[in-house]
Amino acid sequence: MNEEKYIDLIKKQYENVDKANTEIFNLWYENSFLGWEWWVNLLLTFLPWIIWLKIRPKDSADRLLYIGFLVMIITCGLDFIGIALGLWVYIHKLVPIIPTFAPYDFSILPVIVMLLLQYKPHVSPYIKAFLFAIIGSFIGEPFFKWIDFYEEIKWNSFFSFPIYFLIFLIAYYVSKRNGFSPFNNTKGK
Repeated sequence: MNEEKYIDLIKKQYENVDKANTEIFNLWYENSFLGWEWWVNLLLTFLPWIIWLKIRPKDSADRLLYIGFLVMIITCGLDFIGIALGLWVYIHKLVPIIPTFAPYDFSILPVIVMLLLQYKPHVSPYIKAFLFAIIGSFIGEPFFKWIDFYEEIKWNSFFSFPIYFLIFLIAYYVSKRNGFSPFNNTKGK
């Protein structure tokens, strides 16, 4: 296949994606926006952060936020991959143009990791990783399936367990790093 034909085919696929996104937006607007599902999404996106802001340890809040953003990046990336591969779909979302499930990836999972890191810091990270994996795989995912926010296509919550376990261990490892150096204050360079 020559380059021009390849470019034309890629453009055609992007047009198909654009049409599908418009259709998804219209379905969301007509069936989900401002319905009870949308309000639950909104609540679950902001409430964990409000709770965390109230109970966070101010002296280590920056480090915890750094870890929270790392967890967001990991979970969103994995969510993008799972959606692109057709492993699962989200039925009701806060914002239809974001492929991932905002409450879970941007709020619930990062806040749970931060809370697990900040409380009982001397408990084994493997125990906390196990707890996080149980919460994510066997409480969170089934709950969102039960209320029809999430549907597994070619996935099973058991597959999620080792992934959540590793996400927590990565977050724990990064939280223990002290490799930040001060910014260079030299002007003009």
